[in-house]
Amino acid sequence: MKSIADVAREFGVTTRTIRYYEELGLLIPKRTESNIRVFRPSDCAKIKLIVRGKQYGFNLEEIKEMVLLFDQDRTGVRQLERTIEYGNKRLAEIDVKIHDLQEMKSEIELLHHQFSKKLVNIKGN
Repeated sequence: MKSIADVAREFGVTTRTIRYYEELGLLIPKRTESNIRVFRPSDCAKIKLIVRGKQYGFNLEEIKEMVLLFDQDRTGVRQLERTIEYGNKRLAEIDVKIHDLQEMKSEIELLHHQFSKKLVNIKGN
């Protein structure tokens, strides 16, 4: 069992973030007799999934659905199916961003070449 401060430090988030995840229903930590949150290994596993999901650009609703599906289906099949579905959607979004960035890079390279050539002409070199 870990304290909220220990868990926050371990995953590089704030204690407020962990309390927010609890408010959203993503986590349900145990409480001591003095009402202090204590986190089990299963809670830490959920936080790890949440943090990883955020890093990969999933929104909290998607993460919540993926995380909570395991509680509904202990085989993990439904969770994996949904994760694959959201992953495919995210990959498509990333492909669009990569395409847009490649176009932007090409345009900037072209302008850079044109401006460099123009500068040479203006300077008379």
